[in-house]
Amino acid sequence: MQAVGCVCRRDIVDLFDYADELRYGELHMKADPRIGLRAIVAVHNLKRGPAIGGTRFIEYDGTPSALRDAMRLARGMTYKAAISGLNHGGGKAVIVRPRGLTDEQREKIFHAFGEFVESLGGIYITCEDSGTRVSDMNIVREHTEHVLGFDPGQGSSGDPSPFTAYGVRRGVEAAVKFKLGRDDLDGLTVAVQGVGSVGYHLAKELHELGAKLVVTDVSDASINRCVNEFGATSVAPGEIYGVDCDIFAPCALGAILNDETIPQLKCSIVAGASNNQLEEDRHGQQLLERGILYAPDYAINAGGLINVAQEYEGYDAEVARDECTKIYDTMMGIFERAGSENATTASVADRIVEEMIFGD
Repeated sequence: MQAVGCVCRRDIVDLFDYADELRYGELHMKADPRIGLRAIVAVHNLKRGPAIGGTRFIEYDGTPSALRDAMRLARGMTYKAAISGLNHGGGKAVIVRPRGLTDEQREKIFHAFGEFVESLGGIYITCEDSGTRVSDMNIVREHTEHVLGFDPGQGSSGDPSPFTAYGVRRGVEAAVKFKLGRDDLDGLTVAVQGVGSVGYHLAKELHELGAKLVVTDVSDASINRCVNEFGATSVAPGEIYGVDCDIFAPCALGAILNDETIPQLKCSIVAGASNNQLEEDRHGQQLLERGILYAPDYAINAGGLINVAQEYEGYDAEVARDECTKIYDTMMGIFERAGSENATTASVADRIVEEMIFGD
């Protein structure tokens, strides 16, 4: 593991223990106090090829939280790439967003970050994630070719959210077929938690298939858009878990399936776009015991990664969409194996990947 920067001794111990737990990998850090840059690039595994993963630009309550987020998300990208059959490893970048950020400071940070990515020599390829946008990737591209998801006018695929949403839709359809024995979603109720970028596009996909929508978000504007365009019913954020529905689709932040929320669920299926939905592995077992089919997050939400991976090879939107369609078969394979082994879908998905990467 390579590291550049300073972390207190207590956190170094925690960091290496966590790295061993996640089977790392490399960790790179870059700091520039003159512009407020604090960046982490976690490269989890390179066995299948260079690592692809987005850049997250949000506020954190401290360096340990940012490190943990980068490392956990990078591992998820390794698993997502492998289970999708992509010739890439997994990585993730986290830039700690300074409080009181100005536009000028933002530009300086992403110029410096582009130089940081270039210094890694191509083992890590970056793209958009929470808190970043196409204009940020345009700046990064001024310094490195190891970037995807920049301005479509310059040959990029642009926003991957519609592809992520389409892949989730295909995963939802597989879950409905496996659990409910249905080939359609007409009349089924889906509770969508988070209707920002991906969640909005997923709501649109589901609405077009005849599903009834119940939505929530921290943004009133996002909620109102779904209510007006799709006839969705809205509830407060804390009420979404208890909605009587067929499918609960988490599309916001992670760790939302936990001891507090799982007992509230009134659904047959959990299938959504969020990363790291299970707070702990044991929560997958809790869902199984309640008879709720869980669609492992990194398998069902791989559409965005599949899309940008196609861009890396030479972009063709039709090819990217065709590859996203295969998420249906991926999910059915996981569901069927989990059923035959009486195991959680999350543990089965992990085993499939670990057999591919580590020979476990």
